[in-house]
Amino acid sequence: MKFLEESIVKFGVEVSDAYEAIEAAGDLLAEDELIEGSYIEAMKNAYKENGPYFVLAPHIAIPHARPEDGVKEASVSLVQLKNPIEFGHSSNDPVRLVFGLGASSSDEHLTLLRKLTMLLNDPVNIEKLTHATTYEEIKNIVEMER
Repeated sequence: MKFLEESIVKFGVEVSDAYEAIEAAGDLLAEDELIEGSYIEAMKNAYKENGPYFVLAPHIAIPHARPEDGVKEASVSLVQLKNPIEFGHSSNDPVRLVFGLGASSSDEHLTLLRKLTMLLNDPVNIEKLTHATTYEEIKNIVEMER
């Protein structure tokens, strides 16, 4: 399981829309060979078909798809957006933090969501994640929540 490790975290990413934000989060997972490229398309299709259901809190999106859509290893990436992006959520837009979630089973999905929820339940952590400029800052936040 890879959870916000250095190779799957990127800062100040510039995107023009929600689809590019989803793709950026998925690309990090694909580059680390944690998912197949088909999983990125599945995440974008889920957004197209179901709307911004994964914009779970103010400024936070957690795009994902089904395990069978191409997950190789349970993982969560983070793309910190340079400029906030509208996903179309009535109360949680605009999004600044995009966590790409890939799980190869329902149990893994719940485990990863639990870890993310613990991290994101603290508004101070969200603020720190939004303004972090180095991986060391992210690592410190994640380790404090263990």
